[in-house]
Amino acid sequence: MGLLDNVERGIEKMVRGAFSVGGKNQVQPVEIASRLRRELDNHSITLAQGRTLAPNVFDIRLSGSDYSIAQQWGATLAEELCDVVINHVNSQKYTLQGPVRVSFNEDESLKSGDFEIDSSVEKSGSAPQQQQRPAGPPAPARQPTRLQPVLEINGQRYSLNAPSVVLGRSSEADILIDDTGVSRRHLEIRTSGGSAVAVDLGSTNGSFVNGQRIGQPEELSDGTVITMGRTRITFRLLPAGSGGH
Repeated sequence: MGLLDNVERGIEKMVRGAFSVGGKNQVQPVEIASRLRRELDNHSITLAQGRTLAPNVFDIRLSGSDYSIAQQWGATLAEELCDVVINHVNSQKYTLQGPVRVSFNEDESLKSGDFEIDSSVEKSGSAPQQQQRPAGPPAPARQPTRLQPVLEINGQRYSLNAPSVVLGRSSEADILIDDTGVSRRHLEIRTSGGSAVAVDLGSTNGSFVNGQRIGQPEELSDGTVITMGRTRITFRLLPAGSGGH
């Protein structure tokens, strides 16, 4: 829980001033973060071969007063809450069908301090599923104009700036993986036109995407977990300029 606690502390520090204006009855962002994790646990579906599919789209309905405060932070708060979702998905080894999106909407039936979360599964590249939502101003969402594919490995980020990036134990690999269970040239990540695929290079122990051994090129989406040897890698799509080697 250490990483999640750090994320929540960051959210609380970021919005403390705005959310404290209305007093104790206002919704607190850490409450939303906690509810998002419960939403993931309660609405995840176990598929064949032990895969667990989790929702990736979240509509947070707030009272009028809470919604007006949330609007002050808009996409910034939504993105922080997206990180809460992604961290919990990774910690529980859930599977996502597409990028995580969090949005806010006003619900006049709710009292100050109350909120509800509606979640759904949306495949990457598909149109948003239709939901019954109260009328109100457009809600902010995590929709960066340009995304950078990134690999997160052992607490470090590696930006995929070339069309082909090879991972392996060899010093000649683009990204060196210090793991005896990894072949010298183990896995290739190919990026083109905003999409990315993982290609196993005939490794001895195989490559796994979300727990499934791959034989053919496997498309990657934000939050996809790649395993090779004892090394766990998370594929992320982050706003350009977020850093990385």
